[in-house]
Amino acid sequence: MLLQHRAAWSHQGGTWGLPGGARDSHESAEEAAVREAHEEAGLMAENVVVRATVVTATASGSRWTYTTVVADASHPLDTVPNHESDELRWVVEEEVAELPLHPGFAASWHRLLELSRVTPLL
Repeated sequence: MLLQHRAAWSHQGGTWGLPGGARDSHESAEEAAVREAHEEAGLMAENVVVRATVVTATASGSRWTYTTVVADASHPLDTVPNHESDELRWVVEEEVAELPLHPGFAASWHRLLELSRVTPLL
């Protein structure tokens, strides 16, 4: 699984999570995730295949949702971090929970892990 060590200046800086960000009004969650993966990690759309989309949280009292898009690659791809990352790292599932996780990612990790048991995540 590709994880991002968030830059110290960012919200919840110093924690680990998934590359991602806000969806533009004209984008689907999948399109936004692929765009963000390119912007934050240098991943090219043609090297990943979207497998699942999971709403992992809903903001209380609003229409905002937080959606995780799971994509597969045939092998760990080379990454290029942007200014929002101190580091990008391919991490095996068993080691994810050992890292200081972004609270939102930590709260949804168990659901994503269940999904990976049905179909392995990269």
